[in-house]
Amino acid sequence: MKETIRKLADFVMAGHSVDYDDALRLGDVEGAEFYELLAEAGRIREHFVGKAVTLCSIINAKSGTCPEDCAFCAQSAHHSTQAAAYPLIDEEQMVSCAKSAEQHGASCYGIITSGTGIGNRDELDRICRTLKRIREEAGIAPSCSLGIIDYETACLLRDAGMVTYHHNLETARSFFPNICSTHDYDQDVETIQAVKRAGLKVCCGGIFGLGESFAQRIEMALTLRELGADSIPINFLDPVEGTRLEHADFLTPLECLRTIAVYRFLLPDRKITVCGGREKNLRELQSWIFMAGASGMMTGNYLTKTGRNPVFDRQMVADLGLTIAPCGCS
Repeated sequence: MKETIRKLADFVMAGHSVDYDDALRLGDVEGAEFYELLAEAGRIREHFVGKAVTLCSIINAKSGTCPEDCAFCAQSAHHSTQAAAYPLIDEEQMVSCAKSAEQHGASCYGIITSGTGIGNRDELDRICRTLKRIREEAGIAPSCSLGIIDYETACLLRDAGMVTYHHNLETARSFFPNICSTHDYDQDVETIQAVKRAGLKVCCGGIFGLGESFAQRIEMALTLRELGADSIPINFLDPVEGTRLEHADFLTPLECLRTIAVYRFLLPDRKITVCGGREKNLRELQSWIFMAGASGMMTGNYLTKTGRNPVFDRQMVADLGLTIAPCGCS
């Protein structure tokens, strides 16, 4: 199997695509072959995206009382959690956090709001003003995650200076009904298509450890490939008390690394960023994400949980002999 893994990596680096069956076989490897999988995924990453690590940062700009019933989410109105609830914050706070993220080495800054979509025109106008100020006052690429949007809204955000729109599928289509019943999977797909049509970059991935099979993780990766997602955020469930998945415990550090590696084989030239849940799920193996094929990580705090100090993340990158990608708005 070692030779097969190497041949598949060469096949990918020659410009070909790994199919579902090959990905499933890669997901089954154990022992020494598992470490071969990681090494070859790292080789693919270096071939397509280089050694520079991309850092991103987010702000929870509007929190809580979301009408969606996503099983994992602390901000859902269907759950009883300790997550903060507040309306959209002001421009100054969003701009100030963007500048701070830039100082900590992040090249992308995401404005994240809870809810099915953007609440009203006043909120959209405030976000657009904020995007313009970030482009004028900072050297970081602004992105937004405002839920389900249409083509016209995507164009407004683009014209205000947004570089990337973030909208996760969360999981495979076949597993989605187990996670969310308040909107249809196609609404998420249509949002991604609308954003692409507006000429924007798309950041789209999901969260693992929800109870999905490895085959369903591959299913989602193939959907992302078909939709042309530019960057893939990989999250690992960090269960929140009061949610439907508060007692979930489906992941080990090696299972997380296996998922990253197979995603690199399936999506060789895309940015793959490890985000929420890495501290809890990867524990002492956090630095292995890059050997497994990741090209970036979220640094700083998450939506409702505290993340790792960016200083430690930058040191980890330096200790690995890697570099941090420079900031920029392109």
